[in-house]
Amino acid sequence: MNTEGIDTEAGPARITWHPAKKPRLVLALSHGAGGGIEARDLKALAAALPAHGVSVALVEQPWRVAGKKLAPAPKTLDTGWRGVWPALAAPGLPVISGGRSAGARVACRTATELGAHAVLALSFPLHPPGRPEKSRAAELLGAGVPTLVVQGGNDPFGRPEEFPDAPEGTYDLTEVPYGDHGFAVPKRAEITQDRALELLTDGVARWAGPLG
Repeated sequence: MNTEGIDTEAGPARITWHPAKKPRLVLALSHGAGGGIEARDLKALAAALPAHGVSVALVEQPWRVAGKKLAPAPKTLDTGWRGVWPALAAPGLPVISGGRSAGARVACRTATELGAHAVLALSFPLHPPGRPEKSRAAELLGAGVPTLVVQGGNDPFGRPEEFPDAPEGTYDLTEVPYGDHGFAVPKRAEITQDRALELLTDGVARWAGPLG
């Protein structure tokens, strides 16, 4: 593991690399609007994916590096992501652009522009809780590259069954049963927390397998 500071037009960002021994892909993951790269799903992927030939780059947006508690406007998040992209692409490998929640939205919005190989959208916030009419489906459907959504079965920002039908190849969806927006599962669930994270990492590894 090594950490790299990156200057962007939105301020200094930071990349924490979890390299594979024989990498064939880079998976770049950013955090959500209220947390950092310590999120359980990001940590699980950084631990699991290098064994599958995928180097994982956990990206901290400038607002997080600066110690602020709330994310800025989407345009500023996109600017920060653009700023770290050259470092993510520097190894010369195909880059999967990804993130959780707000980070997933950034990945979808910028994928085509940046030349992302694919998009991984963790806990995509399809709508604000209780406001299904405020859909953000257009961002997901507009990614323009192979996309995987991993969604908790009880995510108040959009349960799997709420996601729209789309032409084949637009996106795939993997459900983590009982998971909330952070993929936490209640103690009464039929699966453990460890098993929920295994389903997440195994699903991502299977999807990434043919990509590089």
